[in-house]
Amino acid sequence: MKLSTVVCKTFNAALCGAVLLGLPIATLATDTPTTRTDRVLTQEQQAALTPDAVVEILVQGNGRYVTNDRTVRDHSALIRDAVGGQYPKAAILSCVDSRIPVEDVFDLGIGDLFVARVAGNFENTDILGSLEFATRVSGSKVVLVLGHENCGAIRSAIDNVELGNITAMLENIRPAVKAVAESGYEGEHSSANPEFVHLVAEENVRLTIRNIRDKSPIMNEMVEAGALSIIGGLYDLTTGEVEFLD
Repeated sequence: MKLSTVVCKTFNAALCGAVLLGLPIATLATDTPTTRTDRVLTQEQQAALTPDAVVEILVQGNGRYVTNDRTVRDHSALIRDAVGGQYPKAAILSCVDSRIPVEDVFDLGIGDLFVARVAGNFENTDILGSLEFATRVSGSKVVLVLGHENCGAIRSAIDNVELGNITAMLENIRPAVKAVAESGYEGEHSSANPEFVHLVAEENVRLTIRNIRDKSPIMNEMVEAGALSIIGGLYDLTTGEVEFLD
């Protein structure tokens, strides 16, 4: 088999074209501008960030993810560099859904984020403790509660699914279902109605934010002092875009 055929099967189209045209691979690499990250965030860099600045980092990172313009990272170097400590910018409370690769969604990498995941992205005692560790102890400036469209946990809560431990888990989401159902919404109160599912997913994020502040005096005090922002967002499975909630 010819070398050109092997390269075409193994690498991307641009590299394949370079080989077929006889261009040096090294030249191609230098002609393609990229941002490369080989170091994790330091304590000094983390301390210099404000909550607003971190929110903007998340917004811009998601924009790069959506346009497939993600940062090039040397993961081997980052692994070694992170051994001495971690100073992440933010903590994300996400659903367990496998279609939401949290670090990728915000174009961030090793050492950039704390990530807590549970079906339906709600808070409980263990997650609250984890978020307090991420913020008060480890210095993260933002907590983002990240829901997503067409969430299976949201749909199951709407449909009152009962199965093993899932039954008890869904009780954490049902207050959002009840809130939307009693809000005067006139559409069908069913998981077959995408608008109702969307409204419940959004309300679930908002309720979780309120619960975090109500149940964690530590994080609420940080918010009051301007040292922390607790925000919400919804991930669109179709586009990869995060809609940040007011």
